[in-house]
Amino acid sequence: MGFYYFIILSIGVCLISGAALQAFKHLSLSNKWVIFLGSTGVLLIGLSVFLFTPGSSDIIADILRLTNYP
Repeated sequence: MGFYYFIILSIGVCLISGAALQAFKHLSLSNKWVIFLGSTGVLLIGLSVFLFTPGSSDIIADILRLTNYP
């Protein structure tokens, strides 16, 4: 599972670097493409960091109500 989390992290870093390249190319941060790439990259990095933490599977199971509590 950690391999897939690393892939998500790598995609997020690539999206943020793509947004930075677009921002430097057009000299504007208000471009819709830059905002979309940057925010998607930040969300993917945040998701992968959360998934790398110990106990994240328990938190997700509690949110999705997959645990069997008596």
